[in-house]
Amino acid sequence: MSSSANCSVTLPLRREHGLPKAFGEAPRSPLTYKQALAWLYGLQRFGIKLGLENIQRLIAELSRKGDLQIAHGLEGAAPWKVIHVAGTNGKGSVCAMIDSILRAQGYRTGLFTSPHLVTFRERIRANGEMISEDTVASGLAAIRDLIADWNPHPTFFEVATALALKHFAETQIDFVILETGLGGRLDATNAIQSNVSVITQIDFDHEKWLGHSLGEIAAEKAGIIKPRVPVVSAAQRPEAEEVICARAAECEAPIEFVAAPYNETPIALAGLHQKQNATLAIAALRAGEIDIDESATARGLANVDWPARFQRWDKRTVIDGAHNPGAARVLAETWREVFADQRATLILAVLSDKDLCGICEALAPISDYVLLPKIRSERAAPPEDLARALSAIAPSLPYSITPSIAHALDQARERPRPILLTGSLHFAGEALAHLRGKPAAFEECAQ
Repeated sequence: MSSSANCSVTLPLRREHGLPKAFGEAPRSPLTYKQALAWLYGLQRFGIKLGLENIQRLIAELSRKGDLQIAHGLEGAAPWKVIHVAGTNGKGSVCAMIDSILRAQGYRTGLFTSPHLVTFRERIRANGEMISEDTVASGLAAIRDLIADWNPHPTFFEVATALALKHFAETQIDFVILETGLGGRLDATNAIQSNVSVITQIDFDHEKWLGHSLGEIAAEKAGIIKPRVPVVSAAQRPEAEEVICARAAECEAPIEFVAAPYNETPIALAGLHQKQNATLAIAALRAGEIDIDESATARGLANVDWPARFQRWDKRTVIDGAHNPGAARVLAETWREVFADQRATLILAVLSDKDLCGICEALAPISDYVLLPKIRSERAAPPEDLARALSAIAPSLPYSITPSIAHALDQARERPRPILLTGSLHFAGEALAHLRGKPAAFEECAQ
C-alpha cells in the first residue's frame, strides 16, 4: 500500500482463514520463562516482515478469544488512549518521558519499546514495572497455541506486540505508549488506532528496509499519521519535513513541529537533545488534550529512567546506545558538553549492517584510544572490520582488538581517560549486564 495512495493504514482482515486449529483444541503444555523466550526468539527465523495483515488477524483472534476486550484499532473504541511514536533517533527517550510524566500525574500506563538492553521484559512495562517472567511465559504459551497452524506465521515482533497489548488489557491501564519497531507505515504497532502521532528526528538508518533517501525514510515514518489524529514532530530537514507535511495534509491531521529545548526544570537524561526530546514529549501530551499539571511534568522529567542514553555508570564511565552516524554525532556533542576537551578511551562495537565509517567519523574526534571487543551478538561487525573503518577515517588514532567486554574494560581502566562504551544498543545491554556483575542475565536477541 502506497503511503500516498490512501490515508487509512488499516488493511482488511482475511476472513477466509477462519480460526486456526489450535484455537479450538486443548492448549499444549505450559512454558517456563526460558522455554517461552526460546520459542519467541525462534520466530526470528521468519525474519522481518513489514505488513499489517498478520498483526491485525492476531489482535482480532485474541479479542475473540477474550484475551483482549476488543480488536484494538480494528473495530470499536479502545479502553485506553494510544500515543504512537516513530522516528530514527530519540524514540525510546521520548516514550520514556511521556510514560514518566503520565505516571507522575497519576495515570496508569503501558509502555512498549524495543529493542531491550538486558532482558526481554524491559520491552513491556505496565505502570513502570517490567512484565513478570510468569506473565511472559503464560502469555506466549497462549499465543503459541493460537497461531500454531498459521501460514504465514507471525514474526517475532508481531508476537511481541500482541503480548504487550494482551498484558496491557489485563492490567487495565489508561494510556498506551507504543514505539515503532521499524519504520512506521507497515510496522506491527501501526495496526492500533492512535490518539496522538509523534515523530522524532529522522535520519539515515535501516536503509535496506526503509529506502536510501531521507524522503523515502520519512514517508515510512510518516505512515503512522492517521485521519484527523494530531501529529507532533521534532524539527526535521526540509526533505523530511515536506513529506511529513504532505502526509498530514492528506490525512487532515493537525501538525506541530517543535524545536526549542525544554529548560524549565531539570531532566534526568543528559544532553541538549534530551531537552529537545522533552519539548516533544510535552507537546505530544498537549496535542492529546491530556490533563497534566506543571508539577507532574517536572517530577516526570526529573525521574525518567532510560538506561544506555549517556548513562553515567560511575564518575568516569559512560554507556550510550548510539548506533548510527546521526546518533553518534549527538553523542559526541553531549560528550563535549559534559567532559569539555577531555577525550575518551572508546570501547566500540557496532552491528554489521550499520554505517561503520560514519559512526567512526563522528566518534574519532572525541577519542584518545579505541578498544574493539568481540561481543555476543551474531549481528555484530567483526572487530577487524571496525578496525579497518577506523583506520580509514582516523589513521593516527591508536586501537586494539580485545576478546571480550571484560578485557576491554580492564584495559580501559588502566588508562587515565574517561571511558565511553557505545556503538549499539545490543552492545550496551551486554555491557550493562557485565557491569552489574550478572553477565548471564543478558538475553541476546537479533531484533
